[in-house]
Amino acid sequence: MLKSNFSGFCLEAGTDEAGRGCLCGPVVAAAVILPENFAHPFLNDSKQLSEKKREELRPFIEENALAFGVSFVWQEEVDEINVLQASITGMHRSIEALKIVPEFIIVDGNKFRNYKEIPYETIVKGDAKFMSIAAASVLAKTYRDEYMQKIHNEFPMYNWSKNKGYPTKEHRNGIREFGATIHHRKTFKLLPEQIKLKL
Repeated sequence: MLKSNFSGFCLEAGTDEAGRGCLCGPVVAAAVILPENFAHPFLNDSKQLSEKKREELRPFIEENALAFGVSFVWQEEVDEINVLQASITGMHRSIEALKIVPEFIIVDGNKFRNYKEIPYETIVKGDAKFMSIAAASVLAKTYRDEYMQKIHNEFPMYNWSKNKGYPTKEHRNGIREFGATIHHRKTFKLLPEQIKLKL
């Protein structure tokens, strides 16, 4: 059962990201402030939900949240600042995009850095514990999946519509055969044997 609040503050924002472990594409982060009475029968950590349920939840969250923000940290920036910093930067930008300033921030995971003196707490597996983080995880995942579907049409040989850029056998076979694309993260180990890639 997801809890609605951690801090006791009414304007508590939950934040999460998607795509950290992917070989290509952006890290996408979201932040959400939910009203006190928010409820949905199957809101949960986005990894526990089917794609269909996430797609159904997204408009519900957007219509019923007090505020939400989504941000993309592109692969070039991920390569430049590293994936952990990209995740935190994305979460900061999502909080910045909220139309209401939160009084408290709860963060999925165990790493964050101070955002504008707003108190925060990191919560391991927070997306399976608190509604606002779960809602942020759904938004981050659906926005990222939508983008990966779009670039899949440009590079269908990697099957990003299915693997979403994660290091599946199929994705790695595509890299082995066709090389890396402009969407791949150059600092990531794209292939286990790390052969020289055609960039």
